[in-house]
Order: sequence, then structure tokens, then C-alpha cells
Amino acid sequence: MFEVDKSTVYFRDNFVGFNQANLSIASSPVLYGLSIYTVLGANWNEEKQKLYLFRPKDHYERLVKSARIMDFHSFAEDWTFEKFQNTILELIRLNRVQENVLIRATVFIDELFAGTKIHGLKNSFSAYVYPLGEILPRSGTHVCVSSWRRTPDNSIPSRAKVNGSYANSSLMKNEAIINGYDDAISLDEHGHVCEGTVANLFIVRGGVLITPDPATDILEGITRDTILKIAKSLNIPTIERPIGRSELYIADEIFMCGSSALVTPVLSVDKRRINTGSIGPITVQLDAKYREILKGNDPEFSNWLTIPQ
Repeated sequence: MFEVDKSTVYFRDNFVGFNQANLSIASSPVLYGLSIYTVLGANWNEEKQKLYLFRPKDHYERLVKSARIMDFHSFAEDWTFEKFQNTILELIRLNRVQENVLIRATVFIDELFAGTKIHGLKNSFSAYVYPLGEILPRSGTHVCVSSWRRTPDNSIPSRAKVNGSYANSSLMKNEAIINGYDDAISLDEHGHVCEGTVANLFIVRGGVLITPDPATDILEGITRDTILKIAKSLNIPTIERPIGRSELYIADEIFMCGSSALVTPVLSVDKRRINTGSIGPITVQLDAKYREILKGNDPEFSNWLTIPQ
């Protein structure tokens, strides 16, 4: 079993031991959450004895877009995709990964006593590996609609994965757990459904797969995009549009998805059972194909995969 505290990480242009990668209490990420990140999966196929890195270019491009939104000006100048991918592949090699893992890659303002400034300050990069685990019960989760509203895009940009913005998600998750739920669903300032605390959300009604559109203060998730493309390949009709809270209660199926959550069925919302309270057929179909893709068993989407040498 992979042990994070004994692993090698990438930090400020070097591969070092996990316990050597530390930030000052006076640094901008610690004081103000001034960092952006992405999480990408690497999945082990036991039969083939191969590891498959999932959509690394898309994860790199999301970091670039997050950096552009947050005015982390030097990341795209200093880090090409080739440098990013080679660093992640070397990190995997150094840790001799032979199990399902996630890699968290972060760009942070690397300054002390800088206040809330961003523009023109030094950017640094870090990355580490950790076991996939189970962030939500994969057998099905029970959620509530949070009393906390999703931070709107014109307050903290939803399309950027900003570490500081996850205080909002943490309040939602904390409220949900205290009240006996596994997770929470957020609403935007207009009362439309956004997403879970760390995962995008889909519902099914009448055989149609529906997900909130990007203008609903959601993260434009890579797994969300993956599910939409898988649905198209399976001839499942899809719609991106606003979803009302009450639609959750009458949905035929609901699931959340993300690099950490994979595809997680939602069995109840606000103690209201979703349909029969069991995992629906479209969720099962999408989940099965997604898992085969991750393990390199689906040639249709093999272009999403990179095999570490």
C-alpha cells in the first residue's frame, strides 16, 4: 500500500521527501488561500500490469485557465504541457506506483508577507501522489441541499480551482455531516442546483441525462466532460440547463462525479428517496464504461490515456 508520508513529491523545482515540502505560516497560500490546483487520476490495471494516467493535457490546460483567471502570470510561461506531463510521470516512477492513485498538482503564490496581492508575484509548482480511497460511499450516498449558497462566479471564480474557495465547500460538508448526511448539494444565488462539495452533479429524467450548465456557478469538471462524451457514445441524450431544487426530488436517477468521487450514485436528497432508492440503469451504464476507460480497456477513448514508462 502506498504511504503518502514516505513518498517523494515535487516542490519548488525539486523532487524531495514528503516531509520536506513545507510552506511558511506567513506565505500567501496559508494566509489567503492563493493557490490553484487540479487532481488527476492514475489507474492500475492488474491484468495488464500497467498504469494509465487520465487526461493529463486537459488537467494541464485547466491549471493554465485557472492561472489566467487568477492572474498567476508566470505559470504558463514557465510550464509547458511537456514539462508538466514529464514531471508527473517522473513523480509516478519515483514512487513506483502500482495501484489506483490521485496526483494533486498545485500552483501557488510563493511569497512571504505579500498581503492580498497577486499580480507580478512569484509562482511555484508542487505535486504529490496519494491513494484513491473513497471520498463518498460508492454504493450510494445520501445528501442534503445545503443552507450555504455556492460562492458566485463574480465573487470567487467558479471556473478556477482556487484553494481558498473551498472554505465554502467545507462549510457545506460540515453542515451535512453534522446532520447525518454524506455530502451536500449547493444552490446558486438564484436557487438553481450547482454541484456537490467536491463533485459535479447529473440527474436523469425520462431517459435524458441533465446537468447544470456552466453559467450556474459550477466548476467545468473534467470528469463532467468525460461523462457527457461517454453518454454521447452510448446514444444517451444529454442537456446542460438550469436545474431547480424540487427537480432533485422527482429525478429518476442522480449521481455525482469527479476525479476523486468517480461516479457516485445519490440514493436520497433531504431524506427523500430518489425513485426506488436504488442505483439507476443509466448511472450503472455510464459508471461501467468510465471504469473500463480508466483501466485502458476501452479502445474508443484510448487517446485520453498516457502510460508511464
